[in-house]
Amino acid sequence: MNPELEELKCLGEKIAELSAHIEVATARLLDLIRDFDARGGWANGFKSCAEWLSWRVGLDLHAAYERVRVARALPTLPRIAETLARGELSYSKVRALTRVATPETEDRLLAFARCGTAAHVERLVRAWRRVDRNAENREAAHQHKSRSLHVYQDEDGMFVIRGRLTPEVGAVVRQALTAACDRLYAEAPVKAPGEYIPTTGQHQADALGIIAEAALHHDLDPGASGARYQVVVHVDAPVLADPDQPGQSVLEGGPHFSAEDSRRIACDASRVIMTHDADGRVLEVGARTRTIPPALRRALQHRDAGCRFPGCGSRFTQGHHIRHWANGGPTTLSNLASLCRRHHRAVHEEGFQVERLPGGELQFRSPHGWLLPDAPGLPEVAADAEGTLREQNAGVQLDAHTLRPNWLGERLNLGHAIDVMHPRAIGH
Repeated sequence: MNPELEELKCLGEKIAELSAHIEVATARLLDLIRDFDARGGWANGFKSCAEWLSWRVGLDLHAAYERVRVARALPTLPRIAETLARGELSYSKVRALTRVATPETEDRLLAFARCGTAAHVERLVRAWRRVDRNAENREAAHQHKSRSLHVYQDEDGMFVIRGRLTPEVGAVVRQALTAACDRLYAEAPVKAPGEYIPTTGQHQADALGIIAEAALHHDLDPGASGARYQVVVHVDAPVLADPDQPGQSVLEGGPHFSAEDSRRIACDASRVIMTHDADGRVLEVGARTRTIPPALRRALQHRDAGCRFPGCGSRFTQGHHIRHWANGGPTTLSNLASLCRRHHRAVHEEGFQVERLPGGELQFRSPHGWLLPDAPGLPEVAADAEGTLREQNAGVQLDAHTLRPNWLGERLNLGHAIDVMHPRAIGH
């Protein structure tokens, strides 16, 4: 054989074998991501494991979401997970299969993936999902008739919401909840054992409140003044300046409101200054003003272009006074930073710190004092990274043929594959 061709063949074999090693390492990586996700290791200021992953290792956010999605799906698909861990199936194929595979269909999909290329698997998955959608469409009329929504107040004063929504309305509600959750503080930082941690359901309940507020803010009821639906907080000036000072901080017509909540809201809200006498009678009511004037807000939004908390970038932001105006901080561009609602709460109530450095850059620290860089550096890798990888994979039998599919080059008969494999394919 031509020496150059022989050399190229050996090079190709090395590429194939090293690729198999990478797939085995990817399986281990997904295990680590799943454990990290389940234990909330990402909750130190980030809304999700995917957002943390994007920030920490530089992944595109969509790719990070896919890594987390696949990591969560694999425990219910042990055969597929095992095949990836042995380097016999690529991550690309596994990623596609986890979009449609169930414990009942896992084996037949895995058999197809072993024989087909990654492109074949992607085509099969797209066709598989079409069959699922067609079957769902036959149920659409029944779903529409069964729609309902009931809201009532329980004996303890809590409101209960029960309902069934059509797929399109449900999708809109789910997207709205997702958008609202993006603006909320998703998880507390590392908590002490036994300390309260909100559940996913509780975060969803808070998000529903955000949606209701947004609807009323945009004059959902055009026949009534928007001011009718405003939420008013009464707080004494000394309390705004120092939450430890005595004084009131209450919702109008409602219960006590924490002083730090009042400070956070006052960062970016309409403000009316009222003067009282010693008996509490109102002596003077000032004009309502915005804490941050519109022109300054436009400049702030243009400069920051989203939430400045590391790894966030949400476009739905509030203005945060780095030094609160109640403590003498000026309402100027240099003393303001854009934060989404969730991270604004984190800075005010969860111990996160932000300061502007002499050069104008913002610096964030966790409640533990750890610096949160905008883009953390990647860890150092040993000079012989390939050797390290091979050593870690020593218990797995890998060679240049491990990842090779059994496809012999014949044309894919997609219709036949779906008819044979899909449990709902009859009459599709």
